[in-house]
Amino acid sequence: MTDRLADIETRIATTRQLSQVVGAIRSIAAARARASRARLGAVRAHADILGEAIGRALAVLPAGEAPTATNGARHGHVVVAFCAEQGFAGGFSGAVLDAAAHTTSPPGWRRDLFVVGDRGVLAAQERGLTVAWSTAMILHDDQATLLAERIADALYRRLNDGSIARVTIVHAVPDGASGPAVAVRRLLPFDYGRFPPRTDAVAPLTTLPPPLLLARLAEEHVFAELCETVVLSHAAENDARVRAMTAAKEKVSDTLDELRATARRLRQEAITGEIVELATSALRGG
Repeated sequence: MTDRLADIETRIATTRQLSQVVGAIRSIAAARARASRARLGAVRAHADILGEAIGRALAVLPAGEAPTATNGARHGHVVVAFCAEQGFAGGFSGAVLDAAAHTTSPPGWRRDLFVVGDRGVLAAQERGLTVAWSTAMILHDDQATLLAERIADALYRRLNDGSIARVTIVHAVPDGASGPAVAVRRLLPFDYGRFPPRTDAVAPLTTLPPPLLLARLAEEHVFAELCETVVLSHAAENDARVRAMTAAKEKVSDTLDELRATARRLRQEAITGEIVELATSALRGG
């Protein structure tokens, strides 16, 4: 009885420590998610300014001259999956990879999977998926621009050498609900149709030919979209971690309650046993 009670009390102490660790992970994840949401406004403002510039540049494009979307081969498609960098995020990476697996490519096209996030690479390997390129996901928001540059460089290298003609990005978005919502968007070829020509605006002063200006603005907008995707995915990953840690803390709390109840019962049994033993001894002595 004494040995069992000591074991239960040891488990109670260990479970309390585990509860503290889970709570700390949840707090850190919540803080990171809030920081990512706060940064979204600036990232989107950057993209909006570029969108307006593209509309003005389209307005000065010579009549009958269409902007060039992308160069390269006609048979390469890259799917970029933004997954988790760290653990304790539930099925976050799995949901993104499942959505990436269901993206379609034209018949006969080669398809390559790019994975952002070390946990995503492990999840892809568990699913038997071949990862053509990978990189780590950010841990802090101030790393977002560097990661976007790294991804853009990898994509444009393949575009410039003619090995791909299409890029699709797959990422989770923070929803604060019961699970990650996954978005699938075409990144390239660049869709100039999203930006109507600004014929109502004053013609801009330019030093570059309109086609080259548009190409440069499109590249910058792609970078802005990648920055936004990185920040959104980082917020969503930490939202998923908050949910996972909240569920874990509830389970730990339930376990702790059960252990405490068991410890109380064992103490009561030990006290009752001692009382019975004392009463029996007193009767024998009498």
